[in-house]
Amino acid sequence: MKTLQDYIDKLNSLNFKEMYNNDFFWTWDKTDEELEAVFTVADALRFMRENNISTKVFESGLGISIFRDNSTRTRFSFASACNLLGLEVQDLDEKKSQIAHGETVRETANMVSFMADVIGIRDDMYIGKGHAYQKEFMDAVTEGNKDGILEQRPTLVNLQCDVDHPTQCMADMLHIIHEFGGVENLKGKKLAMTWAYSPSYGKPLSVPQGVIGLMTRFGMDVVLAHPEGYDVMPEVEEIAKKNAEATGGSFTKTNDMAEAFKDADIVYPKSWAPFAAMEKRTNLYAEGDFDGIDKLEKELLAQNAEHKDWACTEELMKTTKDGKALYLHCLPADITGVSCETGEVDASVFDRYRIPLYKEASFKPYVIAAMIMLSKFEKPQDILKKLEVKAAPRIFE
Repeated sequence: MKTLQDYIDKLNSLNFKEMYNNDFFWTWDKTDEELEAVFTVADALRFMRENNISTKVFESGLGISIFRDNSTRTRFSFASACNLLGLEVQDLDEKKSQIAHGETVRETANMVSFMADVIGIRDDMYIGKGHAYQKEFMDAVTEGNKDGILEQRPTLVNLQCDVDHPTQCMADMLHIIHEFGGVENLKGKKLAMTWAYSPSYGKPLSVPQGVIGLMTRFGMDVVLAHPEGYDVMPEVEEIAKKNAEATGGSFTKTNDMAEAFKDADIVYPKSWAPFAAMEKRTNLYAEGDFDGIDKLEKELLAQNAEHKDWACTEELMKTTKDGKALYLHCLPADITGVSCETGEVDASVFDRYRIPLYKEASFKPYVIAAMIMLSKFEKPQDILKKLEVKAAPRIFE
């Protein structure tokens, strides 16, 4: 059984110094050891909470959340992570701000950051816009700090952009690591990241892109499956190919869901919109062409309806490794006969995996807290040791 010292010793063996005072935009920006440090700190924080050891490392300070798209899991995971470390959370509701009156990104960024230690931003709906907004926001607070406006420079955690969803994919990966008994057991495992039918359109590309951009770093055989025309960003595919070559795994593509599922150890069936369509959608919104948007929506819904057979069924699950592949989803899933008439996954499959799915989601608060801690403390292993020595209970008994 692991002790907190085991996690501290692991951190002492890793090089993650570049994470200090730095932001977390994409997983492929980080080294292997930096990602391992996130997993290690996340596990350490979970160990401490489970053993009633306080992890409060801030006596004051704010975590600012900016959600430009809807969220349940990530919103509450960010709030939980901040609370775990002792930060209060303030959500920026743009509808209640002065942004509608012409307030610039530079001004908003500085005004909300006077006592902020971390900024969490979700901006995932428009291709070419989400990551750009996050960069512009952080450039503004960096300038504010240099100009003496902000006493400290808050760091960013990307809570999902148009390119990557690092907190989700890192939580997925930590779940996989625990399910398979360690990173060392993942080499050669087959993971199928597949498109699945949804009765809605316009779902972001950042989850499938984040999955292929991260999972290919662990020597696994990653398969990206989707109907013709549902491509993801080509530059992310290139990252996945390079990762696979470097780790001895593989990255392949197919237009056959059954091929992807065959003998898979892990399956991740989820809907997303075609990259080309999302680009077109972004341009139509920029032009204010709402008739064009309505037309595109109808076209995409009709296109989706041609692929209702792309679903995670009991029959497909039987073709996976020993018929027992680990089923993953970022949630909420479109469940056939439950949340929709026809969807991504059979109700019986989802219900059988409900407990591990919820456990998968439970890693996200700890992953976010780890990202915050690694960006705010130069030697988080020393902080963990001080917390252990202090031995303040989270709940008084």
